[in-house]
Amino acid sequence: MNKVIAMTALLGLSSGAFAAPRISAQSIIVNPVETGPQVKVWVNRDPNGGGNPVYRKGEAIRVGVRTSQDAYVYLFNVNADGQIDLFFPNGYEAGENGRSNFVKANTNRVFPGAGADYSLSVGGPNGQDKLLALASTRELNIDDIARFAGEQGFAQVRLQGQDNLARALSVIVTPLPGDAWGTDVALFRVGNTGNGGAGNGGGNANAGGTTSTGTITETPNTVTPAPTTPAQPTQPVTQPAPTPQPTARIQPGQRQDGTFDQAMVEAYSRLQGEKSLGNATTYAVPWGDGWWQKFAGVGAYGQAILLHANGSSRSYAVHGRLLERYLALANAENGATRPPSRLGWAAGDEKVIPRNPYGTTGLYGFFQNGALYGTEKYGTFWLQGAVLKTYQGLGGSGSFLGFPTRDQYQIGGAWAADFEGGTVRTVNGVPKVYRK
Repeated sequence: MNKVIAMTALLGLSSGAFAAPRISAQSIIVNPVETGPQVKVWVNRDPNGGGNPVYRKGEAIRVGVRTSQDAYVYLFNVNADGQIDLFFPNGYEAGENGRSNFVKANTNRVFPGAGADYSLSVGGPNGQDKLLALASTRELNIDDIARFAGEQGFAQVRLQGQDNLARALSVIVTPLPGDAWGTDVALFRVGNTGNGGAGNGGGNANAGGTTSTGTITETPNTVTPAPTTPAQPTQPVTQPAPTPQPTARIQPGQRQDGTFDQAMVEAYSRLQGEKSLGNATTYAVPWGDGWWQKFAGVGAYGQAILLHANGSSRSYAVHGRLLERYLALANAENGATRPPSRLGWAAGDEKVIPRNPYGTTGLYGFFQNGALYGTEKYGTFWLQGAVLKTYQGLGGSGSFLGFPTRDQYQIGGAWAADFEGGTVRTVNGVPKVYRK
């Protein structure tokens, strides 16, 4: 399953280390280990790309990018209001199709280049802007994010908000190996030099009277500790509520009454379900305070389910060993009549974790109240609360801690967890990290 599902998305950067699978103020999508093409993005007032320079509204701005391999590069700007701007590729850069975004390895590209038919200037509102560069060894289809209309120079972006952009990009790179893409983020602030960067800001791309703006919003995850830690069950797993079996081929999201769960329909399409989920084997049926549908799975992906919590506009998939453990926890806790409370509903699609410093690869599942990490070497284990937050803040499975080697547990009434390279324990309510 080393190529299952999607990239490790929604990770943040903290103090230069790979950090939590959550949105942070420092970045939006990064690989947990630097295995793919390395890409560097910067603005003209910060050639090193590590600062946070200030621009006034209306000032010209130039953006540079460099890759370690020949790659297709996609440059997004996100401003304070959640508006997203795709300014490369664009209709003003040279290329066979007028929108070429192929960048040669170890070559600095600056936008706009000398003699370009467009300019980039800084727009509003005041505050923190973020530039995201995504480099891929394969050209990507980004029609679900942005499309060019007619002779329009800049694409019309169809999404708003950092979380939506991160999710959409994670789906797009799903078919790629973990070493086929990479990202980088550069920051700049909009406003007066002395305003301390309060608020957020946006950049405008101007060409022939065409203006495009973009932004990223902050959406931290929250996790809630479970009150108890039941032992990993050894009894057979009870599946969620019995489901009527159809006499004809059932469709993704189809309920027994012939209506459809639209979030499941969209998730099946988003995840290229015919390649990763296979055919539905049950109707979409109520499960706890949401909906559940089972799929046969495809090859190494294993059996799968789509989960849709009531009140959520999105449905997410859980596969294989993560699904087996998820249902085992639900069975042990409540007879599999609803999701296990320590995890809750799936809050993101299953992700592949590339090889970490210990040479271990695995899978990651993100849920409302916690996470599952699964490897062939150790098994599949759950983490949550302050332990999970501390672990992810250090870089998760890509850090010196590596993958968990058992479930989170209590010792002396306090939470603890063991990993390949160390332990996290709560001491007087404060998580402490110990290396082996």
